[in-house]
Amino acid sequence: MLYARISGIASYVPDDILDNEMLSKMVDTNDEWITTRVGIKERRILKKEGAGSSYLGVQAVNRLLEQTGTKPEDVELLICATSNPDYRFPSTGSVIAHDCGLKNSYAYDIQAACAGFIVALEDAAAYVRSGLRKKVIVVAAEKMSSMVNYSDRSTCALFGDGAAAVMVEPTEERTGVIDAVFHVDGEGRDHLLMRAGGSVLPSSHETIDAGDNFLFQDGRHVYKNAVTDMLESTLDVAKRNNLTMEDVDWLVPHQANLRIIEAVSSRAGIDHEKVLVNIEHYGNTSAASIPLCLDEYKNRLKKGDKLILTAFGAGFTWGAMYLIWDI
Repeated sequence: MLYARISGIASYVPDDILDNEMLSKMVDTNDEWITTRVGIKERRILKKEGAGSSYLGVQAVNRLLEQTGTKPEDVELLICATSNPDYRFPSTGSVIAHDCGLKNSYAYDIQAACAGFIVALEDAAAYVRSGLRKKVIVVAAEKMSSMVNYSDRSTCALFGDGAAAVMVEPTEERTGVIDAVFHVDGEGRDHLLMRAGGSVLPSSHETIDAGDNFLFQDGRHVYKNAVTDMLESTLDVAKRNNLTMEDVDWLVPHQANLRIIEAVSSRAGIDHEKVLVNIEHYGNTSAASIPLCLDEYKNRLKKGDKLILTAFGAGFTWGAMYLIWDI
């Protein structure tokens, strides 16, 4: 029986930092207000002219290839998780694959909002376990600043730009991606979305004047659902695999809001020292947040560690994954 292991991980964030003091000069807010409510001190912003999410993804994938000693031509598939594609078409995955020299790789995008990485990772694991592909890259690339209204104090402090990538390969050991649970509920559509820019409401002078081409979030509604759904999916995937919270070595939640992370871990009964958090320095990088966090803490993770990854995003879409670390 084949399993799908993560054999390498790498990430990239832009050099430019937008901290809370700088934000306070752009909109009516301050460091104390932001830190108290969401736990964010700074976020990275891609300012390179003409560069989109693919630029971030290319940097992460090239680092991954170098760190794993992988030849670009040996990669068979690249799956890109993003809510900020370079274009409506072609896919951002195809741009990344081309720019990284993955000449023998197919590539495509998935859109599962902030849950995008774990959804794409399950897809990659299915390809590998079936024997259909042997080397698959999952990359999450998000230029969140492209959809943020920096005059909206309720959302502009939350988001940052970044990308991270993992290599997924087959193994006969019971390790890597073991199980996952995912859910979607379209009731959440009106509470977290970009109203304009799609086929329902194409961009126009009117939509731009109204600010409908920026992200909209009903913070209270999203907070309530995120806590409940991330908690239940975490407990569900643990129960399905006969795990107690003492058995879990690390919880890696989507980095949306420190208060959400604290509520989920506390209600799940997981010691806060076993919860990986880096939101203070990067903000919410959507699909990229979980792999960015994993890469930052990879020197603390040990082969055989049991991890639960959990995320919640627009849709609403949410879920959790049980992963055994194998790097």
